[in-house]
Amino acid sequence: MTTNVGTLDRILRAALGMVLLYLAFLSGLPLFAEPFFKYGAAVIGVVMLATSLMKMCPLYSMLGLKTCRDC
Repeated sequence: MTTNVGTLDRILRAALGMVLLYLAFLSGLPLFAEPFFKYGAAVIGVVMLATSLMKMCPLYSMLGLKTCRDC
């Protein structure tokens, strides 16, 4: 696995992942009471957190993108 996610990108992905998980499980908003939105947000949130922790995004690899300066 080659690192292709930079620091700012990792921070934004982690924040987005945390927000989506919060909305899915703790917010109590009516939209997220629907299973499609609740579990959709949860899956996307977990993916965002995972790519942030691994410093690697499979989609970036397929597209040949990198957001890190020294990789």
